[in-house]
Amino acid sequence: MTAPDHLRSWLTVRESVPWHEVRAESPSSSTRDGAVHDIRTYDHARSPVRAARLLAALDQARSDAASDAPLDFALLSSWQRRVLDVPHAPLRIHPAFAKNGRERYGPIDFPCLQVCLAERGDTTVPIAARAARVYLDVCFFHPFGDGNARSAFLALVFVLTRAGITLGQVGPLRRLPRRADDASGALAFAELVSVLVHSH
Repeated sequence: MTAPDHLRSWLTVRESVPWHEVRAESPSSSTRDGAVHDIRTYDHARSPVRAARLLAALDQARSDAASDAPLDFALLSSWQRRVLDVPHAPLRIHPAFAKNGRERYGPIDFPCLQVCLAERGDTTVPIAARAARVYLDVCFFHPFGDGNARSAFLALVFVLTRAGITLGQVGPLRRLPRRADDASGALAFAELVSVLVHSH
């Protein structure tokens, strides 16, 4: 029996999540750069080389956000080349697995991926929800052979940077696993982003 395709599960769940219910008041920006702090502590403890590469990719993502670059696969790939220090970061063509094999992501519908990424600009959805949704999109499309969690994190930072938001802490966003088939978990994640967006 073929294992469930959790990418398909996510696309179904994605349409059912009430993203508009996420807190939408004017966000605040922290004077503490939680992303840089987390990379210099959490990632550096794992590998100084990994941390240096991720910091370089973070700088690029923020520069791209400031330059009004569109969020698409080409942009993700450019960051991923820095994350992995590779000359190319192509779209995966084989099924991918995560969470010790508990989730399987099937073939990617590339136009669907591009549409989902472009929805980060839908201003009818609160900024925290858009940032959370793009993070989960990258996690569950799982576009690369390696480093997808870091790619998702960079996409979230990109969306918030475009809105002038710097999170004071990001650890809770990066540590807790998310399930592709969990609509309530997706909403809870968006609400967590909102809490962090609105806290100093």
